[in-house]
Amino acid sequence: SKPGMLAVLMAANALAFSPGSSFMHNAITPAARARLWPTGVRRSLSCGPRFLMVAQEDSALSSARRKFTIGSFSAAALATFGPPARNAMAESQVAAAVEFNQLGGDLPCCKVLTGMWQLSGAHGYRPDKVKTVEAMKKHVEAGFTTFDLADHYGNAELMTALFRKEHPELWAKSQFYTKWVPMPGDMKRSVVEKAVNERLKRMGTEKLDLLQFHWWDYGSKNQYMEALKHMQDMVDEGKINHLALTNFDTQNLESIVNGGIKIVSNQVQYSIIDQRPQKFMAPFCSKNDIKLLAYGTVCGGFLTDKYVGHKKLKNEDFDTVSKQKYYNMIRAWGGWDLFQELLAKMKIVADKHGVSVANVAQRWVIDQPSTGGAIVGARLGLQEHIDDNLRVFGFKLDKEDFDLIASVTSQSNDLFKVIGDCGDEYRG
Repeated sequence: SKPGMLAVLMAANALAFSPGSSFMHNAITPAARARLWPTGVRRSLSCGPRFLMVAQEDSALSSARRKFTIGSFSAAALATFGPPARNAMAESQVAAAVEFNQLGGDLPCCKVLTGMWQLSGAHGYRPDKVKTVEAMKKHVEAGFTTFDLADHYGNAELMTALFRKEHPELWAKSQFYTKWVPMPGDMKRSVVEKAVNERLKRMGTEKLDLLQFHWWDYGSKNQYMEALKHMQDMVDEGKINHLALTNFDTQNLESIVNGGIKIVSNQVQYSIIDQRPQKFMAPFCSKNDIKLLAYGTVCGGFLTDKYVGHKKLKNEDFDTVSKQKYYNMIRAWGGWDLFQELLAKMKIVADKHGVSVANVAQRWVIDQPSTGGAIVGARLGLQEHIDDNLRVFGFKLDKEDFDLIASVTSQSNDLFKVIGDCGDEYRG
């Protein structure tokens, strides 16, 4: 297949090891692991590209939440949350108000979404529900009201229900984007409805803000189209506010749109080193009012100040499954030496604006056409980056900045040629 062995590696590391996982397919053999993993950082893998990791609302509050628009949030955020935090890196610069986009014309989407993948495990800590909810409270109070989660992100969906119970007013101002990632099979109405009802029950809500759908096998197009048509019906019935996709390529996205399904976003990997969406995906989305939700924007933590001048990696640098995944993306992109050149240039840009390297990485993605927001994962309850993320909204990259970054990325491999279109790394 086009993505080849890289696809197997990327897919194997792309999903977290959920405590509730129940499906395992196409296991990577020890011989394949030995070829693909760098010496010293190999670890046992038992999954492949098709591994699936697997309250009632007050009516007045429900009404208030449904009416909560992007415009009203902008005013409410300033009134409720007060002035933004001061930039500790540059005393003269103050972070601006959190910026928002809209999905589907009415669903607020923070331009920096809080990713909850880390709750699924393999990220160096054991999530605590009390600390997780407290961390969610801090994010929303700071203006980061949009959370990205999934059916296979450990207890992430359950945490949104607990958050609602503990902080109903903040919950009403928040947006929770979940996912459904089924194995290919029978997609009759009862199967789809059961999955949607499970999301509603786990999240303790009567209507899903956004349901993002992933499908492993493009060869079973009739099945995924049937599933999407049932979900579209549930949008009309009021169970789902908006329908979205995750990791679909441009060709299949176009088929879905032409099939009459209203899609408001597609979640794909998009970063300074992975610019594949620019080739076909972003132009198509621009023409069809579809936003891209970008993950991998800071490469699991490698696109940060910590790794500037970091010439040699050690075992402790691979303490999360995210770093294991994105290191292999860096290798495919051009290798660690070229990556160091990129970090050096990004550091120049960061120092110029008094921000962090991670801020530059996020801002670069946010400012790309069709981007709805950049997902930044957080180990909620252990380590968050609220103050640093706020600085993203206090500056803009100029042409000189973009050109300086491009002076390095232009030397890299074309990941579209290496891997394929968006999401192809998940399909063998």
